[in-house]
Amino acid sequence: MQLIPGLLIHQCERGGGAMLGYISILISWLALSATFYQLHLQRTHNGKSLQPLGQIDLEDRQGHIYVRITNNGMGPMIIDKLIFIKDGKQYMTIVDCMELSARSYTQIGVSESIQKVVLPHSHLTVFETRVEEQDSEDQVQQIRQQLSSIALKVEFRDIYANKTTVERAFHWFSR
Repeated sequence: MQLIPGLLIHQCERGGGAMLGYISILISWLALSATFYQLHLQRTHNGKSLQPLGQIDLEDRQGHIYVRITNNGMGPMIIDKLIFIKDGKQYMTIVDCMELSARSYTQIGVSESIQKVVLPHSHLTVFETRVEEQDSEDQVQQIRQQLSSIALKVEFRDIYANKTTVERAFHWFSR
């Protein structure tokens, strides 16, 4: 045990300070490398933990019909574009896909110039309408029939500019 410290002291007395200097530089370099690796791991972890998880929700219950984009992730969802697809054609708003009066429902559009941010565990309502009980069942069926032929594609990104797309057809309304 006493041999190694004694050897280092003996080397230092004989001009072995250079060897001790090299060891110090090596240890410093290893510590700096470990610090940068830890920084890389932390950034990767932060990117994954702040990732949005987009989901398109459909609802049709007691005269309340809606289409929502929900962020089930831990980071904000920056929506760049909504694309509505009907009969193979792409539209930027749901108004262009439906033959209903635009006053009978609430809708929101998103384009490259108008972006929306959905916070974690929040939603953005893309289409919503309420049909009163005194209104006919025919109106509800007409809304369902028109929605069932549409699909929605949502292009969004996280705060690190990682782009993701989620898509869902509205066939569920034709049940």
